[in-house]
Amino acid sequence: MFSKIKNLFIVLVLFLVITQFLRPEKNEASYTSITTFEEQASVTPEIQSILQNQCYDCHSNTTRYPWFMEVSPISHWMAYHIEEGKEHFNVSKWEVYTDKQKDHKLEEVIEKLEEKAMPLESYGWIHGEISSTDAGKLIAWAKDTRAKAKEEPIVKDSLQVEETNVVATDSLTTNDVQ
Repeated sequence: MFSKIKNLFIVLVLFLVITQFLRPEKNEASYTSITTFEEQASVTPEIQSILQNQCYDCHSNTTRYPWFMEVSPISHWMAYHIEEGKEHFNVSKWEVYTDKQKDHKLEEVIEKLEEKAMPLESYGWIHGEISSTDAGKLIAWAKDTRAKAKEEPIVKDSLQVEETNVVATDSLTTNDVQ
C-alpha cells in the first residue's frame, strides 16, 4: 500500500516538473491594440482605470501576469480563461466588429455586470472583486455609449483614403541651340 502511494507521489511530482517546461503562449500585445476601442467608445480616464484593473486581462490582447502565472498548471488554467474571455469579447479587435456587434457586446457587458457574472469569481480571488460603485460606473458608461452609437455610429469609416492628384511631368530637358 505504501509503495503505491509513493509511486503515485513520484508520478505526480514528475508530471508537475515536466509541465513547467510546457508553457502556454502568453497574451502580451502592446497596449496600442486597446487604444482604438478606448477612442471609439469614448472611454474616460476613470472608466479606463476600471477596465484596466478589472477587464483587460481577459478581454484584450494585453494581460498583466502575476508571478505565480509562471507555475504550471496555474498558467494553463489562466491561459484557458483568457482565451475564453477573448472569444466572448476582445476590445483589441473592436475595429473588426460591426456596429451591431459592438452594440451587442456592450449590451452583454451591462448584463454580465448586473448579474454579477463578471469578472469571474476566480479572477476576484487574485485581483479583488469589482466594487458595486465601479460596476455601476461601467454599466452607466456602456449604456451611454450604446445610446450615443444609436445617434451616430461608433466607428467612422476607418478606410477613408484621401485621393491625391499625381501629375506626371517629362523630366527630360532640351538645350536650345542657337
